[in-house]
Amino acid sequence: MIVITLLLCLILSARGEDGLDAEDDVLLDQDFDIETKPHIQDLSVKTTIISRYAFTAVSCTMLNRHSAATKGVFQFQIPASAYVSNFTMIIGGRVYPSEIKPREKKVKQNKDGNGKPQKEGQNGQSESEMEMFRVAANVPGKNRAVFLLTYEELLQRRLGRYEHVTSLRPMQLVSRLTVDVTIVDSSEITRLDVLPLRNAKSIAVNGNGPKIQGKPTPPVTTVIKQNKTYCKITFSPNIVQQARIATNGILGDFIVQYDVERELGIGDIQVLNGHFVHYFAPKDLPVVPKNVVFVIDTSASMVGTKMRQTKEALFTILKDLRPNDRFNFVSFSNRIKVWQPGQLVAVTPNNIRDAKKFIYMITPTGGTDINGAIQTGSSLLSNYLSSTGGNHNSVSLIIFLTDGRPTVGELKSPIILSNTKSAVQEQFCVFTIGIGNDVDYRLLERMSLENCGMMRRIHEESDASTMLKGFYDEIGTPLLSDIRVGYTEDSVQYVTQNLFTNYFNGSEIVIAGKLTNRSAESLHVQVTASNSDKSIVLETDVALRERERETQRQVEAANAGSVGDEYTERVWGFLSVKDGLKSRLRSQGSREREEITQQVTNLSLAYSFLTPLTNLVLETPDALLDGSNLNNSVAAAASTADPSEDVEDVEDKPQSLHRNTKQPVGTSVRKPIKKSITISKTSADGDPHFVVEFPLSKLTVCFNINGEPGHILRLVSDHKHSGVTVNGKLIGAPAPANSRKQQRTYFSTITIVVERPRRSYIEITPRKVILDGKDRLVLPCDTTVAVESDGLAVAIAGRSNVTVTIEGTIGFVILVHQYKNPAPYQRDHLGFYISNSKGLSKDSHGLLGQFLYQEVGLTELPSNATMDEVIKNSTQAAAPSAVLTTSPALKIKDRTVSVVKKTRKIYSGAQTVNCWFVKNNAAKLIDGQYEDYVVSHLFDTGDGPHGTNKHEK
Repeated sequence: MIVITLLLCLILSARGEDGLDAEDDVLLDQDFDIETKPHIQDLSVKTTIISRYAFTAVSCTMLNRHSAATKGVFQFQIPASAYVSNFTMIIGGRVYPSEIKPREKKVKQNKDGNGKPQKEGQNGQSESEMEMFRVAANVPGKNRAVFLLTYEELLQRRLGRYEHVTSLRPMQLVSRLTVDVTIVDSSEITRLDVLPLRNAKSIAVNGNGPKIQGKPTPPVTTVIKQNKTYCKITFSPNIVQQARIATNGILGDFIVQYDVERELGIGDIQVLNGHFVHYFAPKDLPVVPKNVVFVIDTSASMVGTKMRQTKEALFTILKDLRPNDRFNFVSFSNRIKVWQPGQLVAVTPNNIRDAKKFIYMITPTGGTDINGAIQTGSSLLSNYLSSTGGNHNSVSLIIFLTDGRPTVGELKSPIILSNTKSAVQEQFCVFTIGIGNDVDYRLLERMSLENCGMMRRIHEESDASTMLKGFYDEIGTPLLSDIRVGYTEDSVQYVTQNLFTNYFNGSEIVIAGKLTNRSAESLHVQVTASNSDKSIVLETDVALRERERETQRQVEAANAGSVGDEYTERVWGFLSVKDGLKSRLRSQGSREREEITQQVTNLSLAYSFLTPLTNLVLETPDALLDGSNLNNSVAAAASTADPSEDVEDVEDKPQSLHRNTKQPVGTSVRKPIKKSITISKTSADGDPHFVVEFPLSKLTVCFNINGEPGHILRLVSDHKHSGVTVNGKLIGAPAPANSRKQQRTYFSTITIVVERPRRSYIEITPRKVILDGKDRLVLPCDTTVAVESDGLAVAIAGRSNVTVTIEGTIGFVILVHQYKNPAPYQRDHLGFYISNSKGLSKDSHGLLGQFLYQEVGLTELPSNATMDEVIKNSTQAAAPSAVLTTSPALKIKDRTVSVVKKTRKIYSGAQTVNCWFVKNNAAKLIDGQYEDYVVSHLFDTGDGPHGTNKHEK
């Protein structure tokens, strides 16, 4: 079971979508075995950080102990802000280098039924700021494969520190595992922390046990050598020490945090080989007052943990507002509510108390009007600035938070962006935050970039309260505004971004450029900016030759080889690509966009960066990697998605594992056309566990049906309209030992009755599929075949799933669960999923069908605490506890149903969904009672006025 789960995670992550692939499932059942997987003998990760720019080299050696060739999968998580610069394979003593090439072929992205881009697949390990690089290769018997990967990144300073993360998830215990991090800086290293290993949910894990209070405890075996401007950290656990941390090879993230001494004045400038890098991070400046409007999503999908954590963060943020700040709150769903209409209020005890009361009373409900919310917030801030005469001694900003896409009001992103830009008019900045997986991150990123802000993602399972507070801390202390950095005219060229709206405490501004005259003695640098009460000017002359000698000594100390000698130039190339991609995202016309695209592509090729505009092409023997490509080359499965792209390159799509199947015999069947199958969460699988997705309401609900063996349940009933009915028969099995249940029930048979274009019957069991229409066909479930006739298509993926498509607008996927050596409580059974419901009418019914066009709402019932108690506690540190206890309830039609938060595994355990669980056989959720959905026989369509199902419309 561990093997199947692992491989499903790998495939879903590599494919980058939630859909199942028939042939992939066959592969899982037959092609892999944990004993035949190559063993990782050596995994070495070496990072050299020269003045905040990190070069990382990964080396992985796999050994195939068996006589037959087998597939080895190399995968490594890299920071999302990093660029891969090289990849090479050595197999059987032969070297297979890679090459960065521009993207060429482009196709429209796949979209789901709602027109939304497919979500990227998650393997349960990735964090929001990490991406997966993945390549698979056949390793000859009794032979080794070596994978060499390099990537580069410029570390960003946040909250007064730099952070470097090394992902250690080899998926198995490794004979020799080594992580080396070397830091060399021109300034003194004032702080250095090596944190406990962190897993996917940001929980520290450590072979030494819990960390002590105060300074964090490094992972076991960590060795630190340090002087003023140099340090080397080594982490090298043996197999036993690895097993104490995690036996599955998922150790977590190895994190190094540090900071350096700040130079007063214009900052630190590094010079080498005709390029310069300028680091500017002043300190000890007075704080600039800020005018801030918080625009908070309170739609139904925010109910529960998201809303609770958001409220906790806002309570804490309110305590951190300074006396000279001004603020207001806007909450939005399909309705928009302003806390203090027409004004921004001062930070006073009474206003803070009233703001906490407003936050406490927020109840999530309704849709998501993003356009209306940002217009309201912008109008508030703009009117305030106009009324105060445009006070330049303050910083103004909007903090906009949402967990979804626009569902109410204006829905088109280009219009929302245009409206936002018109409302903001460069008077203030917009900072956006997206929570979870259903967010239009492209919209949020463009909204922030076009309005001098930045966007932050918060992973679905992250601690949103901590991350929200952390993001606010980054932007909550402005020190400078309107920063302009200039250099001697005609002495520099191709300077990266040198105009900045704001500088926040704990961050850093980095600028790079080329020197036009490498023999010049000096470079004049001038920084102009505004702070709380005046304009400031900082300027000096930098002695270029002296700075170049110092930079050269620093590079030599790093012992980074030739790549270190190019350090300043590569920083310039890195920043130039980043700036170009931002400009491309903000571009207004196709011609401008094309020009910028060509410039960024040329830069990416010049520095061998794998960016959203390039592919990594690996020359390789036929069939060496997963899948195949023309011209004897394939693209590596690296996640390099550009949020500004409407199209993606075919060759850049991650490679999936496929297995060739035999051509079936017979004139009525054919080998199915290979394509991915996208299925929704709406399903009945397992015991049986029902899951219902409400896309209009952005909610997922689940329930159990504890039926009796032999009962036949109506799942979908639309006989009078589309002519489709689906029934499922239950089979019983004893419960496992120590289970609270007396017995378990599963679906042993699924029948689909189709009236149009001709009356047909499809009967599916775990062993066979009977199609009785124009002809009668009996197809075994252990083969891979497809049948299509008169608008009805049935495709079988051997021992995996059966797909039924009706006139191209109705689709069902039936998962086949078979056991080779079943335990007494296990029975071969089926799972039923609705993949396409467009052809079903709004009068559909049945246990699943009744929800297809239904909208639901969630509300949050207050606890027994009185409002007086809340207000009394609001000024105390424990104020957030006032909102920790809530009782969610589901509103459907005229009924209110109590629900609790649960997780469910679907698609054979390949995906976990969060859902609101309804107890007692879905009482009050479904129309009527369980007994109303029990029908007389498998082919019952309910032809009477109300059919066998009493509640069918």
